[in-house]
Amino acid sequence: MPTKLLIRNVNRQTELAHSADMASTSEKRRTGLLKHTQLPAGEGLWIVPCEAVHTFGMNFPIDVLYLNKEKKVLKIRDNMKKSRMSFCLRAHSVLELPAGHAAATGTQTGDQLEFIKRVEND
Repeated sequence: MPTKLLIRNVNRQTELAHSADMASTSEKRRTGLLKHTQLPAGEGLWIVPCEAVHTFGMNFPIDVLYLNKEKKVLKIRDNMKKSRMSFCLRAHSVLELPAGHAAATGTQTGDQLEFIKRVEND
């Protein structure tokens, strides 16, 4: 059974994703969302470790949240369109969400995120 992540913004008491994947291997980090045709609401990708992302080869925009080791938001790149690059050298990981979701949940720099592992039934 696949493990998914529930990701919450502790400061705003909002849910950022209820079914996020984790890319913690070299292969998963390289692939990221490139094989996806969209990123539906409620889904996301946590890339760890990571301090830079690109959207070359992607056909949909995403929100990119850079996090420190304590999962505090260091930087937000909202509505990042295709064929772009972004980085935050202080980041330990990156959370990719559907475009507009950071603003819709009120997420801001400095917010503390909480990650809860869940097992989904197929």
